[in-house]
Amino acid sequence: MQLTCTNRTALVTGSDRNTGYVIAGCLARAGATVILHSNHSDGSAANAATELNCDYSVEGDIATEAGCAALIAQLQAQSLEVDILVNNYGTASFAKWSTASSDDWLDMYQKNVLSVARLVQGIVPGMQDRGWGRIVNLGTIGSHRPGKIMPHYYAAKGALANLGVSLAQDLSGTGITVNTVSPGLIRTPELEAGYRARAQKKGWGDDWPEIERHIVAEDFPNPVGRLATREEVADLVTFLCSDQAGFINGQNIRIDGGAIAHV
Repeated sequence: MQLTCTNRTALVTGSDRNTGYVIAGCLARAGATVILHSNHSDGSAANAATELNCDYSVEGDIATEAGCAALIAQLQAQSLEVDILVNNYGTASFAKWSTASSDDWLDMYQKNVLSVARLVQGIVPGMQDRGWGRIVNLGTIGSHRPGKIMPHYYAAKGALANLGVSLAQDLSGTGITVNTVSPGLIRTPELEAGYRARAQKKGWGDDWPEIERHIVAEDFPNPVGRLATREEVADLVTFLCSDQAGFINGQNIRIDGGAIAHV
């Protein structure tokens, strides 16, 4: 199946690096005009856009109202109308029930929920006017099966999944679909570096397939027996953004190798 996003403009938040960067590249190859975003005003979004041969970039700390407003203003200044909004930006922080402060809980909600809600309010009216749109939120399988650590993060991601279902209902009949993509562990450079350091301490060696075997056994049991690649996540997101996925709406889709075994 040839996916196409031609004649569509896509904004991917947090796309100056890592999984968001790969998603942006995948959308560009599918024909979309892609806008790269960074939370930092350091030129990283523009650099990423250059690397991917994309023409547009925006900056702004979308964990804040001011940052979201700045991003929207930059879109308007460049006469950019967003048809596809990929809310990739989000972050975790380590805490336990016994240590997470009120500020920790609020921080996770700002970064993983309100960042999305604000951009939706600023961008969706244009989609409604044009009668077509795609919104894809990046979640986690932790919204299906939260762990005992990082409760503030899992609670925020659970709220994000809930937000997607509510928004899909609100946008009924508009031509806009809303879905959540919830990965398990993804092989990112940061995750690999962390596990390689752990492998040295535990004597797992330095061969990645062997390290990955231990990760699956100890931290992420799944029938496929490995971690997701960033490209696999990007392919799923791109499909959901395409014309071919027009009847998939209001879903929280796991990409976890079968780690969560329920219907």
